[in-house]
Amino acid sequence: MNFIEKNVSVEKAVIILSKNGIQVDEKEAKIILELLYLVSKNYDKPKEKKTLYP
Repeated sequence: MNFIEKNVSVEKAVIILSKNGIQVDEKEAKIILELLYLVSKNYDKPKEKKTLYP
C-alpha cells in the first residue's frame, strides 16, 4: 500500500498504543497503521438525508 502522506510513524504508533495498554511490536503496528489508512481512504462521509416533508 502506498500512501502519499503518512503522518504517523511506526515507532510513534507503538508508543501511542503502549500508552493505552496495547503492547505491539513494529510489525504489528505497521499492520494496524495500514488498516487505519485503508479505512480512512475508503471512508465515505454520510450523505444528507432527504425528508419527505419540507
